[in-house]
Amino acid sequence: MIQRKEYIDKLKDFKDKQIIKVITGIRRCGKSTLLELFKQYLKTEGIEDSQIISINFEELKNEELKDYKKLYKYIEEKICNSKMNYIFLDEIQNVESFEKAVDSLFIKKNVDIYITGSNAYLLSGELATLLSGRYVKIEMLPLSFKEYMQISSSNDKSNAFREYLEFGSFPFVNELNKNNVAIMNYLEGIYSTVLLKDIASRKNIQNITTLQNIVRFIMDNIGNITSTNKICNTLNSNGKSISIHTVEEYISALKDSFFIYEANRYDIKGKEYLKSLEKYYVVDVGLRNMLLTSKETNIGHLLENIVYIELLRRGYRVSIGKIGNEEIDFVATNMDDVIYYQVCASVLDEETLQRELRPLDKITDHCPKYILTLDNLPTASYNGIKRINVIDWLLS
Repeated sequence: MIQRKEYIDKLKDFKDKQIIKVITGIRRCGKSTLLELFKQYLKTEGIEDSQIISINFEELKNEELKDYKKLYKYIEEKICNSKMNYIFLDEIQNVESFEKAVDSLFIKKNVDIYITGSNAYLLSGELATLLSGRYVKIEMLPLSFKEYMQISSSNDKSNAFREYLEFGSFPFVNELNKNNVAIMNYLEGIYSTVLLKDIASRKNIQNITTLQNIVRFIMDNIGNITSTNKICNTLNSNGKSISIHTVEEYISALKDSFFIYEANRYDIKGKEYLKSLEKYYVVDVGLRNMLLTSKETNIGHLLENIVYIELLRRGYRVSIGKIGNEEIDFVATNMDDVIYYQVCASVLDEETLQRELRPLDKITDHCPKYILTLDNLPTASYNGIKRINVIDWLLS
């Protein structure tokens, strides 16, 4: 079992605080495993089994508890009145009106609640209204490369990274022993479940083919500036009949299911976010490789995708930088930092190096600037712009 330390530490920080811990993320990214790890931690802290109430709503034996009234009654009867009780509700979105049960449990002083869900609808509607300011969201992602290295059978970081680029970062993939057919089947299962259960059924989408066409377009344009208008025009030119409104609705659903992420453009000089021509990235490059043939794979775009997701994992808000007519791959910001990144498979060619340096040179605010590359060279600096190996950066 992979020790997801950064997420475990967050749960430890909020333990026994009267705030609901909401763990979200795409299916199979490790949410259920995280709950198991945290329950193990609780037991090492002296918490007894009778104080832990755990329900996974994807298990058939818990079908009856999908009625929020029965769920509340079941949990209330198990609560130890003289002790703190730790309640774990896994894939809670399967319970209609679950927020009513959660709200009623929350007001009890001796209850510590942890819930997981595979889509962002979890935090919309009544839950957000009822519990405004009383929950904290912990958004999980599949394995970082640093975590992947801890379980990889390869001791060579370059070989391990090639696997990571090809197979992706879902935790269970590593147990399939690099069996391409088994891995692709597993990823296809995740893809189908997300599309059918988390998107189509919840959004009442009838035209699954159109949804799949939009997904393929986005996967084929990772790292490219795009727009809903461009997607709509491309699909219509290929004989599909689709409106911009439908494209927008489907993309919103894909984002809500944590399948894709949107990076908006940011005008560095004007210090404002632009309202059009965004980029999209997929939560796991293995899913992209499963959907597209190897001939359609661009190593630079896969690398850019991995860096984008890693920056999210490190707690940054990530935008596409615009300075004049030049583009910065990523502007990463949080409360303390602004960092600029260019991502390129190789800058051994002098013309390519100058192309990557040029937009960074135009920025005058003295914030850190990096070029991340696969080139196996010592770290170098160009007028304060550091060029470093992306694998070393991922492991740092």
